[in-house]
Amino acid sequence: KSQGGDAETYEEIRYEGYGPGGVAVIVEAMTDNRNRTASNVRSTFGKHGGNLGETGSVGFMFDRVGQIVFATRAGDADTVMEAAIEAGATDVESGEDGHVVWCDYADLAEVSAALEAVLGEADSTKLVWKPQTTTALDLDGAQKLMRLIEALEDDDDVQSVTANFDVTDEVMAQL
Repeated sequence: KSQGGDAETYEEIRYEGYGPGGVAVIVEAMTDNRNRTASNVRSTFGKHGGNLGETGSVGFMFDRVGQIVFATRAGDADTVMEAAIEAGATDVESGEDGHVVWCDYADLAEVSAALEAVLGEADSTKLVWKPQTTTALDLDGAQKLMRLIEALEDDDDVQSVTANFDVTDEVMAQL
């Protein structure tokens, strides 16, 4: 630091663990103090009924993929599907809220550019952890997990939190 002046060096860190109900959780953080962030994340997991695991303990349950989200105004499901196939996407999910296009993480920039040329600007384009399987939660489990996720997201170093939970529409309405 004496030679670098006031320049801070930030590093990206991924933490993995289990939340209430056995839900797998991935926490991505960017920090200038690895020890502080690890302590905060470990403490947050412990206070909210979860436990921090080793790197790789839950990562195998997720796929690192590109996600491109378009509003419904981009076109109907068939138009978006056709454009996605042409662009090299792997999957499309269309619904009332819009269209989610999935692609290999290495192809995100190319697929996104090709789709935006046809469909217009995307609402979001990012790399995400997509769960391969999900864990069903009841109301109590969902409430505990939401408290954990909110506490993790309140940490200034945490960039994103991903979990592989599934709740029914009835439970979601009660939340």
